[in-house]
Amino acid sequence: MKPNSFLKNSELTSQIIGACIEVHRWLGPGLLESAYEECLCHELALRKLPFQRQKPIPVRYKAVNLDCGFRIDLLVADLVIIEIKAVETLLPIHKAQLLTHMKLTHSKVGFLINFNVIVLRQGLVRMVL
Repeated sequence: MKPNSFLKNSELTSQIIGACIEVHRWLGPGLLESAYEECLCHELALRKLPFQRQKPIPVRYKAVNLDCGFRIDLLVADLVIIEIKAVETLLPIHKAQLLTHMKLTHSKVGFLINFNVIVLRQGLVRMVL
């Protein structure tokens, strides 16, 4: 990764984390994932960050792309995947899901964000390939 692209990714991920913190600050824990997703999309738009919501991703199997119904919650700037959760505890399967989405899309950075926590830092997992 070039130093300049690293700096851009670092700035982007800082903006994403800031947007998540802002949403959590306003809403707190206890809502459905769809509410956090909607508010996070609004916050990303306010920050003028390009994103795609519920982006379909095909599964490549034996040189064929198959539509298996997989979707990424958010893809920011075609670089960073955000997987939104509102669960009591993040489980290993949640991390595996994010890793699989990152591999299928060749994304280098992903966030698993559990909004169902008192302090968002406790529900934030950053993964890098």
